[in-house]
Amino acid sequence: MELYDDERLDYLLDERMKIVQSPSVFNFSLDAVLLANFVYVPIQKGNLIDLCTGNAVIPLLLSERTKGTITGVEIQERIYDMAKRSIRYNQLENRLSVIHGDIKDMPNLLGHGNYDVVTCNPPYFPTPSETQYNENPHLAIARHEIFCTLEDVVRVSSQLVRHGGKVAYVHRPERLLDIVTLMRQYKIEPKRMRLVYPKAGKEANTLLIEGTKYGKAGLKILPPLFVYKENNEYTEELLEILYGKR
Repeated sequence: MELYDDERLDYLLDERMKIVQSPSVFNFSLDAVLLANFVYVPIQKGNLIDLCTGNAVIPLLLSERTKGTITGVEIQERIYDMAKRSIRYNQLENRLSVIHGDIKDMPNLLGHGNYDVVTCNPPYFPTPSETQYNENPHLAIARHEIFCTLEDVVRVSSQLVRHGGKVAYVHRPERLLDIVTLMRQYKIEPKRMRLVYPKAGKEANTLLIEGTKYGKAGLKILPPLFVYKENNEYTEELLEILYGKR
């Protein structure tokens, strides 16, 4: 497989997969790995979609947890191409695909209520200044709400997911009330939530939340997830998430 500029092939899941990455264009984050591990997915079959998919890290990881079909949506053409090549390299074209397009167009393109599971690791930050945007547009678009806001993400998720289907996000804890408000506004009832902490004694820096379309009220708060031990090594749970049971 051809690699461009500063691209490289990195391992996923204890070397069971490889993924195209580039420090100047796009590298996946731990947040995406945590979301792929957190979300409920049907094991035998299902129709899943990952919005703002980047280099398709979440579809690739979910392919180990479900035999269903998984679609990614990515607006940046260069990153979309990285995702396509990653899927092809892992010989998963029969179950995984990626669409180059704006998530806001997907309900009209793909139909309403056709997905069992919707995931998204969206841009976290408000629209950047011109200086930040010009510095590296690829990274600015991935990190900032330039092409889609949080409300866009929740609204599109609600349109795509079926009645009773699951929607899951990873975001920052400070946006929790915004996320819950928007989920309920668009008929996605929050059902499971987990906070991720760098280590014990630190404030949470990552939020994982999952809801059900037209679900009954009742939110389960899962135990906290700690990334590092006091010696700055990964915790056992984090190692299991990254590499599987050893």
